[in-house]
Amino acid sequence: MNHSISLTINGARRKVELDDPRVTLLDLLRERLDLTGTKKGCDRGQCGACTILVDGRRINSCLALAVSFDGAEITTIEGLARGDELHPVQAAFIAHDGFQCGYCTPGQIMSAVGLIAEGQAGDDPERVREAMSGNICRCGAYKGITEAVIEAQAHMTGAKRGEAA
Repeated sequence: MNHSISLTINGARRKVELDDPRVTLLDLLRERLDLTGTKKGCDRGQCGACTILVDGRRINSCLALAVSFDGAEITTIEGLARGDELHPVQAAFIAHDGFQCGYCTPGQIMSAVGLIAEGQAGDDPERVREAMSGNICRCGAYKGITEAVIEAQAHMTGAKRGEAA
């Protein structure tokens, strides 16, 4: 029995036929839609490598059944940059060496973008570390990740204040 769902992925409307209602968003993105930036780490919601934004909120896509998100707006790592211009979080990760092997980086970045959008980042490193604790970096690049989140949050907040003025 096929299920038809419609998703807006990185700004583009996509209609998808699911032949199995148990397909996760992660597998749909990677295997059917060729958006391989979202990584499969533990496949149990424990590492955060698969973090994406759904309707602006961060989720572990390995735990989310695609059929449950009909009509949702999804943002993956591929949807952050605008042409050659990196998203402020991506630029901050580069500036602060917020990655080593890079496997967890897409999930870390997506979690940071969601964290900032939720207004949870602030400028307290401990607060950022706690809010990002669902994203594991096996290489231990946490110092750079924390610094990147704080810098990106300050940059994005400053940009918003400048737009409002």
